[in-house]
Amino acid sequence: MTLNFSDISRGIEFKQFLRYGENPHQEAVWFTFPEEGLTNAKQLQGKELSYNNLIDLEAAISTVQEFSGEPASVVIKHTNPCGVAIAETISNALVRSLDADRISCFGGIIALNREVDDLCATEIYKSFYECVVAPKFTGHALKILSGKKNLRLLQLDVDNMKLSTYNVRSILGGIVAQERDNNPVNIDDWKTVTKRQPTTQEVIDLTFAWKVVRHVRSNAILIAKNGATLGVGAGQMNRVGSANIALEAKDNIDGAALASDGFFPFGDTVRLANKYGIKAVIQPGGSIKDQESIDACDELGIAMIFTGKRHFLH
Repeated sequence: MTLNFSDISRGIEFKQFLRYGENPHQEAVWFTFPEEGLTNAKQLQGKELSYNNLIDLEAAISTVQEFSGEPASVVIKHTNPCGVAIAETISNALVRSLDADRISCFGGIIALNREVDDLCATEIYKSFYECVVAPKFTGHALKILSGKKNLRLLQLDVDNMKLSTYNVRSILGGIVAQERDNNPVNIDDWKTVTKRQPTTQEVIDLTFAWKVVRHVRSNAILIAKNGATLGVGAGQMNRVGSANIALEAKDNIDGAALASDGFFPFGDTVRLANKYGIKAVIQPGGSIKDQESIDACDELGIAMIFTGKRHFLH
């Protein structure tokens, strides 16, 4: 695809000054592309949105959009998902996402892709969160949450937002632009490279994990099982370091799936994962030492899928 520079550089509109930037000593301003993304959000209550809120909201919405076909809840902290879950009801999805890491979820941003009902509102009221974004809120849910006057509530159809084709980011002396990494997951492109094939449930868990890990800052390792995250390792300088963080997040992750946003340069991550009971792994592949990881999986009875696609996020 050829970048359409006229689209990228089209006029943007001033929306508002923000309280401050990432830190209180930094000034900040919000500009918008007309009719896109958060521009159309309706704030129902709470303090003004901050710079950090907006950055985290983008991460939360981008993640929850992976699961438009089912009730889903995402909790973001410092742009990384600390809890993601799907369930038959939105209230169950919310509880499962928070249970993934209650400590990290404190003070986070919650994105829901279904109407916030009374059960959701009651759960949210129990702790401190910066912001909740959802397509709708019931009247009684709003009444419950009005007791937290500083909690920002945003009404936004997260599954049907208008978005440009590109991400635009400032750098010293200019900007860089790229296509969004939001193509749907296509399991037909995947290849099992180990002797053991993943079970049906493992494929489900691997698919969920792969959808979420693309929204974790690199190097990223994510552990998931039964439609919920169990551990997230983000932003480490080596992959096995991220794996250690993700694998140690829960006492029991036996039988869970592990996803990596980039290839394994060595077999160490596989061997570490095996110690925690991981039996299914998904990663892009493409390392000159892929065979080392494949051999480790075969030795340990682990199924591994190569997707052929990397999902770095910086």
